[in-house]
Amino acid sequence: MMRSEEIEEGKEKMLVDNHIVFYDAECPLCRSVKAVVQKLDWKRELAWYPVQEVDEATQAKANAHKDMYDEIYMLTKDEDVLTGYYTVRKILSLLPVTRPLTAVLYFPLISKIGDLAYRFISTRRYRWFGRVAYTRS
Repeated sequence: MMRSEEIEEGKEKMLVDNHIVFYDAECPLCRSVKAVVQKLDWKRELAWYPVQEVDEATQAKANAHKDMYDEIYMLTKDEDVLTGYYTVRKILSLLPVTRPLTAVLYFPLISKIGDLAYRFISTRRYRWFGRVAYTRS
């Protein structure tokens, strides 16, 4: 995937040197987590992009991995695609406050449990937290 395909022309310069996190802007839980993580991202390594603004061609490519609306996505600086728990783990490894704790998240058993926990929450997030309207900016 080319970064220029993922992002609009006007936002491209801002995002080129960042890991790009695609999140569901209609999900209150996702929006709250984003707000907290942005405050902890002191090095400004993450750029956040709502899946609602991703064009159809990019969405089709991404959906070859998993549906973008089902799990959080990340396009890393190295242009690797991470989804779900693996995106959360990468985000936590980038934040100075949580970096020391992330080594344990790479243990195989923890990864398996983390992935299951992520999916459990992800599939129930609208039921638990509702859904809010998103208006393009």
